[in-house]
Amino acid sequence: MDRSQKAESVATLNATFQEVGVVVVTRNLGMSVAQSTVLRGKIRDAGATYKVAKNRLAKLAIQDTDYVGLDEFFTGPTAIASSVDPVAAAKAVVDFAKTTDKIEIVGGSMGAQVLTPEGVQALASMPSLDELRAKLIGLVQAPATKIAQLATAPAAKLARVFGAYATKDAA
Repeated sequence: MDRSQKAESVATLNATFQEVGVVVVTRNLGMSVAQSTVLRGKIRDAGATYKVAKNRLAKLAIQDTDYVGLDEFFTGPTAIASSVDPVAAAKAVVDFAKTTDKIEIVGGSMGAQVLTPEGVQALASMPSLDELRAKLIGLVQAPATKIAQLATAPAAKLARVFGAYATKDAA
C-alpha cells in the first residue's frame, strides 16, 4: 500500500467516523472465509458496515472525531463494525459472537462515550431505532383507537337500549 492509498484509506475511515452513531471494535481470532462472509452478510442486513483496517491507519482516522477514545482498542487483528443506528452494528456483532469463539468484542464507542465489551452487549440488547419507532407509533395510535371506541360506545349502548324497549313494547 503506497502513501496515496494510505491517505485515501484514512480519509475514507475518517468520513465513516464522522457519519456513524456507533462503532464496535472486534478482534478476529482465525475466522474462516465462510464465517467472515456470514458475518459480513449479517452486518449488511442490519444496515451496518464491517471493515478490516490497519491499526495505525484507524488510529489516524479517529483523530478529530468523537471516537478518539477507541485508540487503545486498535491492537492485534482488529476490524470495525459501524452503523448510523446506535444499535444495529452492536446487535449484529453480538449475535454473531454468540455462534462462534473466533471473534472477540474488544469494545466500542457511541459518540464520545467509550464502551466496554459488556457495554456493547448491553447496547445490543436494546431495541433498534426501527423497533422504537414502531413502538412509538403504536403508543400514539392506541389512544386514538380508544377514543374512537369510546365515542361510538355510547351510541351503540343507546341503540341497544332502544332495541330492548322496542322488543319489550312489542311483547
